[in-house]
Amino acid sequence: MRAFSLDAYPVPLPPGHRFPMEKYALTLELSLREGLLSAEHLAPAPLAPDEVLRRAHTPAYVQAATTGALTAPEIRRIGFPWTPALINRCRASVGGTLAAAEAALSDGVAANLAGGTHHAFAGEGEGFCVFNDIACATLELLARGWVRRVAVIDLDVHQGNGTAAILGGHPAVFTLSLHGERNFPFRKMPSTLDVGLPDGCDDETYLSALDRALPQAMAFDPELVFYIAGADPLRDDRLGRLDMSLAGLAERDRRVLTACRDLGAKVALTMGGGYARPIHPTVAAHVGTYRVAREVWG
Repeated sequence: MRAFSLDAYPVPLPPGHRFPMEKYALTLELSLREGLLSAEHLAPAPLAPDEVLRRAHTPAYVQAATTGALTAPEIRRIGFPWTPALINRCRASVGGTLAAAEAALSDGVAANLAGGTHHAFAGEGEGFCVFNDIACATLELLARGWVRRVAVIDLDVHQGNGTAAILGGHPAVFTLSLHGERNFPFRKMPSTLDVGLPDGCDDETYLSALDRALPQAMAFDPELVFYIAGADPLRDDRLGRLDMSLAGLAERDRRVLTACRDLGAKVALTMGGGYARPIHPTVAAHVGTYRVAREVWG
């Protein structure tokens, strides 16, 4: 399985910052150690150029974000201090998802070892998301004519409001979001199909909801699926408010990836959120996604 890493684009954060940037390097290290990923099939994520960013974002926002002209309130809404290093990493997040999609169309499945920045809107960032990698990649591939139908299966615990706003109503895109109904963002945007879950949702409840929703996404007959395999539904997550186990998340991944394989849809994997402290359960969940991908796709 080909994978694209953002390790070449570190972003030092202030002491005590609540975003766990270290999870990416730890996930890659453990995935390599377990043989789920190989150095032979690992590449640096390319930097997305402005024209790809402008597929999903307004020219004014791309200009402001990339040149450091965002206002203080706009930076607070994103949650990261602005630096050139941050923009390089966010370009790589978009480039990595696009590269993973291109690889998946050839190989069946591929991974961006980051991505899932689904809170970024066309004209503003939010919730640790500067650019919306999946919206940019989706619209770029549709513009090239490489795909005709795309599904976004967003299983981060937080609703993909930016993705829904950017891609909403596009006839070639189906967006599915399973998320904590009472969790951030508190103003949800309509996906093609939204499934709000109660606080404390356990494995059985979650998987039952997934079993009802997933066939509707598959009925759209997508050629390519962007799968945000968030680790934040895990019971150990500080921001998740659900009660899923590692085994439950692995079964979630297995059901999604098996449905895609059986349909013949290609899959681009992205990581999404995960905020356990200590971070090890989050890393285990992300590594578990790659383990299941190897099991399902061989």
